[in-house]
Amino acid sequence: MVNTRVPAPEVSVARVLPLLGLPHLDRLFDYRVTADQHADAQPGVRVRIRFGGRLVDAILIERTSHTDHKGELAWLDRVISPVVVYPEQTSRLIEALTDRYGGVRSDLIRSAIPNRHAGAEDSDTATSWEDLGVASEPDLSSWSAYQFGQSFVDAVLAGTTARAAWQIAPGDDWALAVASLAVKVVCDGGGALVVVPDQRDVDKLEAALRTLVAAKQVTVLNAGLGPQARYRRFLSVLSGQGRLVVGTRSAAFAPVADLKLAVILGDGDDNLVDPRAPYVHAREVLTTRSATEGCSLIIGGHTRTAEAQLLVESGWAHDLVAPRDTIRTRMPRIQAVGDSDYALERDPLARSARLPGVAFKAVRDTLARNEPVLIQVPRKGYVPTLACGNCRTPARCRHCNGPVGLPASDQNQAGVPTCRWCGRPDSRFRCQACGSPKLRAVVLGTERTAEELGRAFPSTRIITSGGNRVVDQVDHGPVIVVSTPGAEPVVQGAYGACLLLDTWALMGRQDLRATEDTLQKWAAAATLVRSHLHGGQVVVVADPSFPVVQSLIRWDMVSAASAELAGRREVGFPPSVHMAAIDGAAAALDTFLESAKLPANAEVLGPVDLPPGITLPGEYDENRFGPPQRMLIRTPLGPRSELGRALRAAQVARAARKNDLPLRVQMDPVHIG
Repeated sequence: MVNTRVPAPEVSVARVLPLLGLPHLDRLFDYRVTADQHADAQPGVRVRIRFGGRLVDAILIERTSHTDHKGELAWLDRVISPVVVYPEQTSRLIEALTDRYGGVRSDLIRSAIPNRHAGAEDSDTATSWEDLGVASEPDLSSWSAYQFGQSFVDAVLAGTTARAAWQIAPGDDWALAVASLAVKVVCDGGGALVVVPDQRDVDKLEAALRTLVAAKQVTVLNAGLGPQARYRRFLSVLSGQGRLVVGTRSAAFAPVADLKLAVILGDGDDNLVDPRAPYVHAREVLTTRSATEGCSLIIGGHTRTAEAQLLVESGWAHDLVAPRDTIRTRMPRIQAVGDSDYALERDPLARSARLPGVAFKAVRDTLARNEPVLIQVPRKGYVPTLACGNCRTPARCRHCNGPVGLPASDQNQAGVPTCRWCGRPDSRFRCQACGSPKLRAVVLGTERTAEELGRAFPSTRIITSGGNRVVDQVDHGPVIVVSTPGAEPVVQGAYGACLLLDTWALMGRQDLRATEDTLQKWAAAATLVRSHLHGGQVVVVADPSFPVVQSLIRWDMVSAASAELAGRREVGFPPSVHMAAIDGAAAALDTFLESAKLPANAEVLGPVDLPPGITLPGEYDENRFGPPQRMLIRTPLGPRSELGRALRAAQVARAARKNDLPLRVQMDPVHIG
């Protein structure tokens, strides 16, 4: 058959990146462009190519007139769409993140560019943002409550690259403050992008934005959108029509035109980490964009992560914190009470309700004022496990060392402590640490707590929120709300009091970020309580000598973050170092380490058994590969992509040898174990 294809009149070679997700094929390949494809085959468009005997999607990266390929070039099969979905700004971002995380470009492109939907390309993207007008003038006065807040806002509006770690003051309406600044930036001709951890935050921010602009002027990108809606909104942003973008994790990649302001809230939330390789954190996406695109950046939250504190201490970002007098005025009265058996024995009513006397009094007084009470417990449901009543060591089975709990029962009878692994009952339990026969619940969830409160306050309405049953809003009045962290309902006005129960279950977790995460959960609940000037109070059932408890009592989140970062430096954990976690079969770790050309200052730790609670993706066959192992590679802070490039090269070499043993590479993982 005679080939009748006519090459393009100029720059007839297309360099394309196949979207295969394979490290050793994460490079450019040359193809010939026909005269018919010449106009549409522009850099950044999707194309279809024949690769390895099958048709695959690819991104056209550049057009050129020559090739280094020695043989005859294949032809582009077709241009899928003439829409440039991979503009230069996205290309630079993907390249930087690929080096940072040691990943594959096609994996990152999958997160950055939604799947094409042909029908969405017919939608109108010509209507400009300004055509719809502004409902009301944004009020930026709330930023004046923060030290240097007004000068920061002025710098953002002037187009200067300003970066800040924003400590949201108690009781501040963060959604309205962010919405007002974002709308003002867009009104002045720039673009604004706000990334939040979950849909509840998206809804709150979208509601605040709609008080200032029309619904059509807000582009929402989240996981709940269908393929057509997501691609249509992506095209709206790409064309410059959607300049005010709000969304969850993947929205951090949105190609906002002339981006002047990027905001990320709650950067310590696990939801902001992509669960798929290369496990990119939305904060890293936005800090990279701030550096490459010159946009201003706000990393905000009720507390501060060690990563944000490092940016401040390095001078890359600045503090945006309210003065102490402002914090003292706005915060509720916070007090801690020791959760001891002795205190409970002195107060029979406290024992029946699982509340110390001061906490019980706070609930009673708040309900008497016809105000709602918020009670935060770490988990939903019923009693999940037990611990020694004397030393609080987790109760373990004497046969298999599994966790001991109480079996579920519909009857109001005490069950026999039973192992959750082997099912053996243990009616004569003895603590393996101290020998005590006493048992106590490690965590009493929302349902059990609601039962006990129902007995203590029989005439009061009790609402539970958490798990699959999250209540978004409750009416103001004498009601008790029992909630898990992050599921606290909004109440008209504010809560009159808040109790933080089972606090040691949060503080005592074997996790690098346990203290940081605990303080964040407490602060998020405490900020829903009215000021102490209006009777608002928070009772923390915890030992007041713990540093994290003192940080909450003083509402000193900056010092807490600074201490956390200092502790990480002392033990050599991120973000004070660059660290990669390599998980997989023992044989895979050995071959990976042999082929990796690590930096000279790299330190290899392990391998050790994979920490509890951390699993490999997919189905891992332990009988075939053996117990999964973890190896840590640590380097001092320096060139941020040096370790990532080395790990990427090792993955390329491993893939080229067709080594199919399970292996996962994570840079600066959230949970190290």
